[in-house]
Amino acid sequence: MTTQAGENLMAHATQTIEVGSKSFAAAAKLFPPATRRAVLMLYAWCRHCDDVVDGQELGFASAPASQVTHDAPFELDRLYDNTRRAYEGEPMRDPAFAAFQEVALGHAIAPRYAYDHLAGFAMDVNEARYRTIDDTLRYCYHVAGVVGLMMASIMGARDDAVLDRACDLGLAFQLTNIARDIIDDAAIGRCYVPDAWLIEAGIQPDLVALPRHRAALATVAARLVDHAEPYYASASIGLAALPLRSAWAIATARNVYRQIGVEVKRRGPRAWDKRVGTSKATKLRLLALGGLQALASRFGSSRELPVRRGLWQRPGRADPAAGSAGPATAA
Repeated sequence: MTTQAGENLMAHATQTIEVGSKSFAAAAKLFPPATRRAVLMLYAWCRHCDDVVDGQELGFASAPASQVTHDAPFELDRLYDNTRRAYEGEPMRDPAFAAFQEVALGHAIAPRYAYDHLAGFAMDVNEARYRTIDDTLRYCYHVAGVVGLMMASIMGARDDAVLDRACDLGLAFQLTNIARDIIDDAAIGRCYVPDAWLIEAGIQPDLVALPRHRAALATVAARLVDHAEPYYASASIGLAALPLRSAWAIATARNVYRQIGVEVKRRGPRAWDKRVGTSKATKLRLLALGGLQALASRFGSSRELPVRRGLWQRPGRADPAAGSAGPATAA
């Protein structure tokens, strides 16, 4: 790749993250340059895949619905094919796949992680239903937990105990996103909140967006936010295994996303009147806190991470605490 091509690819990835995720864009600036480049390249691919399946551009509709002819299964098949070709080293014309190829091959990202991520988009294409919290967590794994695994791979993590914590952060992020976006998701015919939780709150899953349900829905959203807490806590424990600047970036991202959940819970029934975010002043405060947390992680008494207990376990990873993989939570 020429110098100019590399610069163009970085410019594309930078624009993608700045438009697609202001929260993560701020934290990503804390990574050392080489890590930051790889992180942005991976984000560009993830964002591209999400947009292609949804017929969007950087998270927004690319054209009025009446003008869109979108074949999601076909687009998903193309994503699988292009991902395979990227791993095989074929020249990639699409900048998102050129970016992915650079980071995937350069950092030995396991192909199963990339395909697990695409499986999350397949769940959307196939209109999966989420009846229990374990169903929701499985979706969270595919669209966010596995992104944590790929990001950790970029930072040099290979130990399963460290990767578990990276996955936990992705799970927490996605639980927060689901709580924040319940109404927006319902507008496009999707609901990731467990049916069981909605029914317990007196809400029929296909009527979740009705204004009369806002008070009950606020209790469900608060439950999602609370469910994310042990995963945020688990992720914090993993900071010690990361290089200092990477730990600072990850701690900051953790703090910013967690604050979004805190705000969703605080707003109650008004959580969906306006999209919840964090102010610049709040981001700066959480950035400083992240720096302190990263420094504190250098002074632990042991470099060995404690065993995770009672948390959902990612596929293919035997639970060292329970001796099995899969659900570790109640519906």
